Amino acid sequence: MPPELNSRPRLAPGCRLGENNQQRVLLMPERALRLIGPSLEIIERCDGKHTVQQIVVDLQKIYFKAQPQKVEQDILGYLTLLQKERALDFES
Repeated sequence: MPPELNSRPRLAPGCRLGENNQQRVLLMPERALRLIGPSLEIIERCDGKHTVQQIVVDLQKIYFKAQPQKVEQDILGYLTLLQKERALDFES
């Protein structure tokens, strides 16, 4: 189930942004996810302050050549995946 647009994603306990070999990574218990391009843009905004809608709007501005609906679908899909991996929590 995709997150609500007015919810505020934040990194789950035990997860944090880090660096490995000069690349940004999302450090999770027992694993790490390399972040590049849009994935890094999304994770940097998962601070509990930005709503999902704000993240979508920000990335639609950055990736303005892509169809806005496609950008939104990709973001919602990525956030859902990270929630399933227990890397994100959402606050109402």
